[in-house]
Amino acid sequence: MSIQRFEPGPRMSQVVVHGNTVYLAGVVANNAAGESVTKQTQDILATIDGHLAKAGTDKSKLLSATIYITDMKTFQEMNAVWDSWVSPGNTPARATVEARLAAPQYTVEIMVIAAK
Repeated sequence: MSIQRFEPGPRMSQVVVHGNTVYLAGVVANNAAGESVTKQTQDILATIDGHLAKAGTDKSKLLSATIYITDMKTFQEMNAVWDSWVSPGNTPARATVEARLAAPQYTVEIMVIAAK
């Protein structure tokens, strides 16, 4: 079975497709760094939409999502954006974890796996 990599770098690829499964690296808000959790989550989900499209799939085929937030007090704020974005009836398995992220300007990071 072949493996496709999109936006490969020396450390990681942003998207890896193996068979009919699409794996995304953790996505942070490059266009909204340092802004509110709402804006960062919106930016991340727009990036995820773009990555999924490159791989030939979309959010209706999400299998799982792992969400990292730096403060659980922002859980509801992040969920408000997520809930308006996620495909109704096609919600993935999901975990949300409080964690310190690699750079202080980021307060949310989301990683997803989707079917093709």
